[in-house]
Amino acid sequence: MNAPSDTELALLKLFWRQGPMSARETQALAGPELGWAVSTTRTTLERMRAKGLLERRSVHGMAVYAPAQGKVDVVGALLRRMRSLLDIKGALPASAFSGSELLSPEEVTALEVMLAEDREPEA
Repeated sequence: MNAPSDTELALLKLFWRQGPMSARETQALAGPELGWAVSTTRTTLERMRAKGLLERRSVHGMAVYAPAQGKVDVVGALLRRMRSLLDIKGALPASAFSGSELLSPEEVTALEVMLAEDREPEA
Protein backbone atom coordinates (compact mmCIF):
# COMPACT_ATOMS: atom_id res chain seq x y z
CA MET A 1 0.00 0.00 0.00
CA ASN A 2 1.24 3.46 -0.88
CA ALA A 3 1.03 6.06 1.85
CA PRO A 4 -2.13 8.15 1.57
CA SER A 5 -1.93 11.93 1.24
CA ASP A 6 -3.78 14.15 3.69
CA THR A 7 -6.71 14.49 1.27
CA GLU A 8 -6.78 10.73 0.69
CA LEU A 9 -6.80 10.19 4.46
CA ALA A 10 -9.79 12.54 4.75
CA LEU A 11 -11.62 10.51 2.12
CA LEU A 12 -10.66 7.21 3.79
CA LYS A 13 -12.08 8.50 7.08
CA LEU A 14 -15.30 9.32 5.25
CA PHE A 15 -15.48 5.80 3.81
CA TRP A 16 -14.71 4.22 7.19
CA ARG A 17 -17.57 6.18 8.74
CA GLN A 18 -20.11 5.93 5.92
CA GLY A 19 -19.27 2.59 4.30
CA PRO A 20 -19.12 1.92 0.54
CA MET A 21 -20.16 4.86 -1.64
CA SER A 22 -20.40 5.86 -5.28
CA ALA A 23 -18.39 8.80 -6.61
CA ARG A 24 -21.53 10.96 -6.51
CA GLU A 25 -22.20 10.06 -2.87
CA THR A 26 -18.58 10.82 -2.03
CA GLN A 27 -18.85 14.12 -3.89
CA ALA A 28 -22.02 15.06 -2.02
CA LEU A 29 -20.31 14.53 1.34
CA ALA A 30 -16.75 15.69 0.62
CA GLY A 31 -16.93 17.85 -2.49
CA PRO A 32 -18.27 21.05 -0.95
CA GLU A 33 -15.64 21.01 1.80
CA LEU A 34 -12.85 20.26 -0.67
CA GLY A 35 -14.20 22.60 -3.36
CA TRP A 36 -14.06 19.81 -5.94
CA ALA A 37 -16.06 19.12 -9.07
CA VAL A 38 -17.47 15.61 -9.56
CA SER A 39 -14.72 14.90 -12.12
CA THR A 40 -12.01 15.71 -9.56
CA THR A 41 -13.62 13.40 -7.02
CA ARG A 42 -13.81 10.58 -9.60
CA THR A 43 -10.17 11.10 -10.58
CA THR A 44 -9.06 11.06 -6.94
CA LEU A 45 -11.05 7.89 -6.21
CA GLU A 46 -9.46 6.15 -9.19
CA ARG A 47 -5.98 7.25 -8.13
CA MET A 48 -6.69 5.91 -4.65
CA ARG A 49 -7.78 2.64 -6.22
CA ALA A 50 -4.55 2.49 -8.25
CA LYS A 51 -2.59 3.05 -5.02
CA GLY A 52 -4.40 0.15 -3.35
CA LEU A 53 -6.31 2.38 -0.93
CA LEU A 54 -9.78 1.73 -2.37
CA GLU A 55 -11.54 -1.12 -4.12
CA ARG A 56 -14.22 -0.65 -6.74
CA ARG A 57 -17.08 -2.98 -7.50
CA SER A 58 -20.25 -2.72 -9.50
CA VAL A 59 -23.55 -2.65 -7.61
CA HIS A 60 -26.63 -2.59 -9.85
CA GLY A 61 -24.48 -1.15 -12.63
CA MET A 62 -23.02 1.62 -10.47
CA ALA A 63 -19.35 1.85 -9.46
CA VAL A 64 -19.11 1.72 -5.67
CA TYR A 65 -15.89 2.33 -3.77
CA ALA A 66 -14.82 0.92 -0.41
CA PRO A 67 -11.58 0.98 1.58
CA ALA A 68 -9.13 -1.71 0.51
CA GLN A 69 -7.37 -1.50 3.89
CA GLY A 70 -8.78 -1.42 7.39
CA LYS A 71 -8.36 1.54 9.71
CA VAL A 72 -5.91 -0.33 11.94
CA ASP A 73 -3.68 -1.26 9.00
CA VAL A 74 -3.58 2.28 7.60
CA VAL A 75 -3.08 3.96 10.99
CA GLY A 76 -0.45 1.37 11.96
CA ALA A 77 1.49 1.98 8.73
CA LEU A 78 1.39 5.74 9.32
CA LEU A 79 2.59 5.32 12.90
CA ARG A 80 5.43 3.04 11.76
CA ARG A 81 6.49 5.74 9.29
CA MET A 82 6.38 8.31 12.08
CA ARG A 83 8.48 6.05 14.33
CA SER A 84 11.02 5.63 11.53
CA LEU A 85 11.04 9.34 10.73
CA LEU A 86 11.66 10.28 14.36
CA ASP A 87 14.08 7.38 15.03
CA ILE A 88 11.94 6.16 17.92
CA LYS A 89 13.12 2.91 19.46
CA GLY A 90 10.60 0.66 21.17
CA ALA A 91 6.84 0.47 21.08
CA LEU A 92 4.58 3.39 20.39
CA PRO A 93 1.76 3.82 22.91
CA ALA A 94 -1.42 3.07 20.94
CA SER A 95 -3.29 3.73 24.18
CA ALA A 96 -2.75 7.43 23.40
CA PHE A 97 -5.51 7.00 20.80
CA SER A 98 -8.10 5.64 23.22
CA GLY A 99 -10.09 8.89 22.96
CA SER A 100 -10.31 8.66 19.18
CA GLU A 101 -13.71 9.12 17.59
CA LEU A 102 -12.47 7.14 14.59
CA LEU A 103 -11.04 4.06 16.34
CA SER A 104 -13.13 1.78 18.50
CA PRO A 105 -11.64 0.37 21.73
CA GLU A 106 -11.17 -2.95 19.91
CA GLU A 107 -9.32 -1.22 17.08
CA VAL A 108 -7.04 0.60 19.55
CA THR A 109 -6.23 -2.79 21.11
CA ALA A 110 -5.50 -4.26 17.66
CA LEU A 111 -3.29 -1.27 16.88
CA GLU A 112 -1.43 -1.77 20.17
CA VAL A 113 -0.77 -5.42 19.24
CA MET A 114 0.34 -4.46 15.72
CA LEU A 115 2.77 -1.84 17.00
CA ALA A 116 4.13 -4.12 19.73
CA GLU A 117 4.85 -6.88 17.20
CA ASP A 118 6.70 -4.40 15.03
CA ARG A 119 8.99 -3.02 17.72
CA GLU A 120 12.71 -3.44 17.52
CA PRO A 121 14.42 -5.78 20.02
CA GLU A 122 15.61 -4.03 23.16
CA ALA A 123 19.35 -4.02 23.79
